[in-house]
Amino acid sequence: MSETAPRTGLPVAEAANALVAFLFAASAPVAIILAAGARGGLTEADLASWLFAAFALNGALTIAMSAAFRQPLAFFWTIPGTVLVGAALETLTLGEVVGAYLAAGLLLIVLGLTGWVKAAMDRLPMPIVMGMVAGVFLEFGLDWIRAFAADAALVGAMTATFVALSVAPAVQRVVPPMIGVLIAGLAVLILQGEAPTLGAADRLLAAPQLYRPEISLAAMAELVVPLAVTVIAAQNAQGIVILRTAGHAPPVNAITTACGAASMVTGPLGCVSTCLTGPSNAILVSSGPVERHWIAAVCLGLLAIAFGVFAPAVTHLLLATPTAFMATLAGLALLRTLLAAFQTSFGGRFGLGAMIAFLVTVAGLPVANIGAPFWGLVFGLATSLLLERGDFRA
Repeated sequence: MSETAPRTGLPVAEAANALVAFLFAASAPVAIILAAGARGGLTEADLASWLFAAFALNGALTIAMSAAFRQPLAFFWTIPGTVLVGAALETLTLGEVVGAYLAAGLLLIVLGLTGWVKAAMDRLPMPIVMGMVAGVFLEFGLDWIRAFAADAALVGAMTATFVALSVAPAVQRVVPPMIGVLIAGLAVLILQGEAPTLGAADRLLAAPQLYRPEISLAAMAELVVPLAVTVIAAQNAQGIVILRTAGHAPPVNAITTACGAASMVTGPLGCVSTCLTGPSNAILVSSGPVERHWIAAVCLGLLAIAFGVFAPAVTHLLLATPTAFMATLAGLALLRTLLAAFQTSFGGRFGLGAMIAFLVTVAGLPVANIGAPFWGLVFGLATSLLLERGDFRA
């Protein structure tokens, strides 16, 4: 933690980071929910209920946990789990899937209360975990570069603004780089006539639905353990390592328990399991004093609650925004986190294991319906156990 006195004044930088983290969570991840729901045959009402729970309830959890532990603890939903559920809904009913959500939540509570998760996390070599994190975040950096081909004027203006503000520390205290990037991007969109608008016929407020869980052995076998694994190994592991790298001490067992408890609440509303988010937390800790990062998480939680209430309207606006705009926002916000991940992964011991974890994650091939980040950890750790045993002894 920082030894300097906490800075006072309005949380401008924290609010800017929260806004970028929110825009990230409410763009591509929301599109994944919509795609998975369409694949599984969910109705518009089902999707609106899912989004309400994903944002409003997890936003409230983010505020409560961040304020309680005085560190950024942003919670959303497992993206690999969303893809898994989309495929499962082709053969299972929504009620059966909801039953699996509740069982997975109960399993997470047990794992958190027993302390097994923290024991496992403490024994994972940091370079291997950060190799996996680098593999996850690499795509965001590449999407930013690729966005130049889609809209060079928009991406160039946003990138130039980021560079200009980053080399002017005095200006940063008034206009944080990412808020400047956001303003520049919106200005270009307005000049191009591409700013998203909301039609009179568009729905504004969410209408959450309550679904009755059904007990199904097929759903339990297909979803419970994979959902728990994606939460712990593919999602929470990212967020925990990112927070540790930024100088925080995330409460691993409490996080796991909270994910389970929240999943028990969001599940009956049709939402996939809750997790500690990696990219959003990375954006929250990308700048500003360490001791004030939790304020950014609280701001993010408030934005998430508002999104949940107005999910249909805001989703329409965000999905109408050009892909290049969101890709540039996310890519620039995660640049320093991606750099830190590479430095930690390949700066010393466990280099080969970290490289395998990175490559497997970048390849993005799921195995047994479990996402590539988990298998990146598995194969990276196996590589080091076989070929870098001296690093474990050291």
